[in-house]
Amino acid sequence: MLSLIFFKMRQTIQELREKYVGKRIKCLYMNDPYPVKPQTKGTVDRVDDIGTLHVKWDDGRTLGIVPNEDIFILV
Repeated sequence: MLSLIFFKMRQTIQELREKYVGKRIKCLYMNDPYPVKPQTKGTVDRVDDIGTLHVKWDDGRTLGIVPNEDIFILV
């Protein structure tokens, strides 16, 4: 059972990478003590092994955004 869970997690991470790496997103809400401002745009640089999207934001920051925790859209 545990191996099935890990397989599904790897599959989900791969899907996130295919969908978002290199794409432009816009942050609508970030649950973070030091978030980027809403409406800030950026480019997804990579997706790590736990599913965090690491973004190079247009304001010069690099900060991860978490699907299902933070709110963002593709632009």
